[in-house]
Amino acid sequence: MSSTPEQETAYGVHFGDGTTTPAAAVNGRPVPAARRQAVWPGSPEPLGARFRVDARGVAGTNFALWAGGAEAVEVCLFDDDGSGGQRETRYFLGELTHGIWHGFLPGVRPGQRYGYRVHGRWDPWTGARWNPAKLLLDPCARAVDGEFPLPPEVYGHVRDWPQQHVADTVRDERDSAPYVPKGVVVADDDDWSDDRRPKTAWADTVIYELHVRGFTMRHPGVPEHLRGTYAGLAHPAAVEHLVRLGVTAVELLPVHQFAHEDHLLRRGLRNYWGYNSIGYFAPHAGYAATGTRGQQVGEFKRMVRALHAAGIEVVLDVVYNHTAEGGELGPTLSLRGIDNRRYYRLADDPRRYTDYTGCGNTLHVVQPNVLRLITDSLRYWVTEMGVDGFRFDLAAALARSMHDVDMLSPFLAVIAQDPVLRRVKLIAEPWDVGSGGYQVGAFPPLWTEWNDRYRDAVRDFWRGALPDVRDLGYRLSGSSDLYAWGGRRPYASVNFVTAHDGFTLRDLVSYGRKHNEANGEGNRDGTDDNRSWNCGAEGPADDPAVLALRRRQIRNLLTTLLLSTGVPMLVAGDEMGRTQGGNNNAYCQDSAVSWVDWSLLDDPGWRALAGLAARLLALRRAHPVLRSRTFFSGRPQSVDGLRDLAWFTARGTEMTEADWYAPAATLGMYLSGGDIPQRGPDGRPVTDDSFLVVLHAGDRPIDVTLPGPPWADAYELLVDTSLEEQDAGPGTQCDAGTSISVPERSVAVWKVLPGRAVEEGPPSGGPGRKTE
Repeated sequence: MSSTPEQETAYGVHFGDGTTTPAAAVNGRPVPAARRQAVWPGSPEPLGARFRVDARGVAGTNFALWAGGAEAVEVCLFDDDGSGGQRETRYFLGELTHGIWHGFLPGVRPGQRYGYRVHGRWDPWTGARWNPAKLLLDPCARAVDGEFPLPPEVYGHVRDWPQQHVADTVRDERDSAPYVPKGVVVADDDDWSDDRRPKTAWADTVIYELHVRGFTMRHPGVPEHLRGTYAGLAHPAAVEHLVRLGVTAVELLPVHQFAHEDHLLRRGLRNYWGYNSIGYFAPHAGYAATGTRGQQVGEFKRMVRALHAAGIEVVLDVVYNHTAEGGELGPTLSLRGIDNRRYYRLADDPRRYTDYTGCGNTLHVVQPNVLRLITDSLRYWVTEMGVDGFRFDLAAALARSMHDVDMLSPFLAVIAQDPVLRRVKLIAEPWDVGSGGYQVGAFPPLWTEWNDRYRDAVRDFWRGALPDVRDLGYRLSGSSDLYAWGGRRPYASVNFVTAHDGFTLRDLVSYGRKHNEANGEGNRDGTDDNRSWNCGAEGPADDPAVLALRRRQIRNLLTTLLLSTGVPMLVAGDEMGRTQGGNNNAYCQDSAVSWVDWSLLDDPGWRALAGLAARLLALRRAHPVLRSRTFFSGRPQSVDGLRDLAWFTARGTEMTEADWYAPAATLGMYLSGGDIPQRGPDGRPVTDDSFLVVLHAGDRPIDVTLPGPPWADAYELLVDTSLEEQDAGPGTQCDAGTSISVPERSVAVWKVLPGRAVEEGPPSGGPGRKTE
């Protein structure tokens, strides 16, 4: 089955008056004159579909698409025909400026649905995959209406060709328009003049990673019709939890328009996480409560405003490294049909794709048009959608020049000089799956990074797998070994123990191995390197001792995370004991497996955990010594001061070089609030209380001597993770030099009471010092 511009399709194609002028033709076919004359020249700027009123007062929409290698481009408008179907009207864009096809259509207003058909050669052996039978989504569409069911018609090649090894070379002539979503023209009607961005400093930031749908689907305070939507996240009941907890930013799992993979649809599953983007300007329509004909844009903006009003920033997890079109056997939805050779990195055999992402393709960010697509998208989300920053999925793939990861790459250089983007929060997932892709600690200033070295060290310490405490010391104090170069600060390290990808905090202490059978992949998916410990029983348990130990371990991990120097990241629901039943790769579980279970707060034990998290964050917020803006030096900041950071053994003595290399399950960290190496806005030194944090991962209690003068005269206990209810223990005071019994597997946080002598002696060694 083939479709030509002169044929009727399932949509009832309309061409105006049908007259033709032989001088205007595409691929030898005459183009109807009305279809050429109805399109005014328009402008190549900006890309996408933009409604406007021109200088003569004519209202309409300017369409502009970069398709540098194409032979012709049609914009296709879709309207309801009154009988349940849709009517398609096609217009050729007659103007070509620097690879951009453009035209202005008078009378086309917001709410109009559209797509593109792009003409060119079909030659997969050279990477050319143009196919005008396939309706393509505008890469710059700001709203998308419809879903991607992925039947055979949406593939540029014959998907079910008997010889699969050459299937991608056989062009499919069937029309895909009935089976693909359409872009929607959106009005520009918001100037954000009434919005106030929180502009939280990096050192004061606490990130809460959440899924728009999963966070609200079971929230009893969110009206049922708003659950799972942007409006649901903006609801006061949802916002109130974030405020009560004390986080300063939400990091939203992907909200760019995405598609579900064919292999999931065939198994009756869906891509829940959303790391399969196909529209970099459009908020995912499936999260909209108010409609998908452009209403999702306004709903997203109102969500951002509501969070800003509560003092919470919005950070988007963005996937610019690959698209939902996959490898050569994937569907033709957008970029592949617009200009495959210039949008994607092709392999030495141009039929194939270079895959640094594990998802079938990699965007060719070195190409100017691709770099522009990404940066235009980023600026749009900042300036027109109000977001405050981005976490870049597999950022190392974006930092590759031709092959190797290059910290002077075009992408990083453009971000560094952009007056909009260099001022927002930039977080790298500093790795990809290609050779040389692991780049933790290597990204340049302006960037923060997910620090998986922190995750691994903290997990290993609390499960008793660290050979010594050297690595733990560096992670607790800001990872100076990774980030103290080029002007980077401790907040370059985004510290996390769990993330969306992997076990939840509760599952980390309840399972020794993954249980991903529900994903339908034979439990082969997901990592086997979990660094978890089930505390004596696999999965659900009835033994009170096992359950008590698990909760204590969660308190230990949570306390360690929230009191470490750097930027802490919590995962939604971890503060109340959310479980995924041991599934460490729930990317396809749009169900109770992944949704936050708010009924956990009815359990006194889990409610106490949420209370502890809020208490720790309040402590962090109140004390600048717990969120240092500079790396510790291990030296006094004044002639009569203490060292800003010191490390202690259980004996109450300072750690020696030998102590750092000796097997140990106990570490004391002393933070001197009177010796913070920073000044306030008025130029005066910042001072604070001092704290001693004792971490003990051993399986038996240990006697710990509280350091005496000059470090302290007395201490007050603030946090003891051996206790279920924290209000019962803190407030205890002890003299310095006292030997106390620290319970097995616990953290004790002591505040130094006023009064101390002058320190003598040389600077302390050990982790946490700024590396010269």
